[in-house]
Amino acid sequence: MSDSIIGVMIVDDEPTAREGIRLLLAQDPSVSVTAESGDGRDAVAKINHLRPDLLFLDVQMPEMGGFEVLERLIAPPPLVVFVTAYDKYAIAAFDSRAIDYLVKPFNDERFFAALTRAKRQIRLERVSEASKRIAALLADEDGAVASDEERTSPVRTSSRLAIKSSGRVVFLDAEEIRWIEAADYYVTIHAESECYLHRESMNSLERRLDPETFIRIHRGAIVRRDYIRQVVRTAQRKLVVILGDGTEIGVSRGFRDRVQRLMSTP
Repeated sequence: MSDSIIGVMIVDDEPTAREGIRLLLAQDPSVSVTAESGDGRDAVAKINHLRPDLLFLDVQMPEMGGFEVLERLIAPPPLVVFVTAYDKYAIAAFDSRAIDYLVKPFNDERFFAALTRAKRQIRLERVSEASKRIAALLADEDGAVASDEERTSPVRTSSRLAIKSSGRVVFLDAEEIRWIEAADYYVTIHAESECYLHRESMNSLERRLDPETFIRIHRGAIVRRDYIRQVVRTAQRKLVVILGDGTEIGVSRGFRDRVQRLMSTP
């Protein structure tokens, strides 16, 4: 598949609903339907294997609904457009990295507005990723001519991030960051002295941070490892991370193994 093509997967237990979305998508040559699924378990397997860019996902399905599908994914989830007959799940949907929420029945204009919004976000992320790859290549070239002393010196795991916040660019050392939370199409970066609202996806920002220093514990939360004060298990058998300032963040099912490995590390 060409890099310019956006891979889409449709997940809905109603065959007629899947067909309707497929026919609408066929009108746009910049997208390709890579897979379809009629149940949650099959959807999880296909999403983990195929890694689509965009997911049209039904909320309510037998055995496993759309939200549980996202929780069961091993890899970070693709961008999501929820498609449902109910409007009561909208708030929860946008907490799950949804780019839009379509309530059935919807017209063609509403559908293509959601698709356009999703395509724009995916292309922005692709440009961002391409820029980071180029920067990494340039950094490798600089390192190739480093002196023997530089090559044998310890590697610096912290990095400096350029954060666009409130109309300004702030250069922030990663070690200043305490934790990061998703905020609609932005992230809120909680640093030692200030909070910054920055437009970047959680997935993109996670890839910019040193995994030895930061850990993703939820689709909407990344925390600095040494800022974690406690990890507790609630009466409902859920894990909760307590940070140095007392902030409590629930660990979602898809990231539980990471936190449990952290707990077992001496």
